[in-house]
Amino acid sequence: MTQRLKGKKALITGGAQGIGGAIVTAFAKEGADVAILDFQNEKAIEKSKELTQYGVNSVAVFADIKDEVQVISAIESATAQLKQIDILVNNAGINSTSSVIDMTTEMWDEMISTNLRGAFLCTRAVLKSMIDRKFGRIINISSQLAHKGSAEMAHYAAAKAGIIGFTKSLAYEVAAYGITSNAICPGPIDTELLAKLPEEWKKRKFSVLPIGRAGQVSEIAPPAVLLASDEGAYYVGATMNPNGGDVMI
Repeated sequence: MTQRLKGKKALITGGAQGIGGAIVTAFAKEGADVAILDFQNEKAIEKSKELTQYGVNSVAVFADIKDEVQVISAIESATAQLKQIDILVNNAGINSTSSVIDMTTEMWDEMISTNLRGAFLCTRAVLKSMIDRKFGRIINISSQLAHKGSAEMAHYAAAKAGIIGFTKSLAYEVAAYGITSNAICPGPIDTELLAKLPEEWKKRKFSVLPIGRAGQVSEIAPPAVLLASDEGAYYVGATMNPNGGDVMI
């Protein structure tokens, strides 16, 4: 490997599996020490152990990213163990389906709290040290649905559109400190989250998707590596769109 991230310390939320797990592995292969923040503690520990084959340090920390106290504690623990956090990937999230008319307030709040509030809490927790060191990479995982919306996923699309707005606004605030803030908007990816969606929803989606298939997590990790590396330094407030042609921008 090219070791583009050698010496860097990265924290990935939702890093125990799925897109987050693929990013964790890709970062470790590129030489980064990695902290896996996940609410699935056993899976995070297992994933952390897998990374020893790449000769990097890895740790697992537990948090429900909606919970401010848990987030602060987990990131303090990860920072203490890795000495610093250079790269943050806000990947953890949930999905579900419901028409707006049938959607409960609780379903809406759960989606916004997890997919948007969680990214804010994790970002805020690492920013001061990044600003002090005049370096940082913040990568937020959004969705192609942030651009186009979707029937029965208004809550998800709203949260992911909020991620893009947050990413761009943050970029204005921190670029002068050597910190980049960018987003990745995957299309439908073959993960545990996609598997939980109704078969009818997936059938409709793949029927209009130009590539005609779900993406693989290995197809999302390379953009994250680029944005985390020195080669990604000129991406500021950008949105990368590996989505199989669902949104062509």
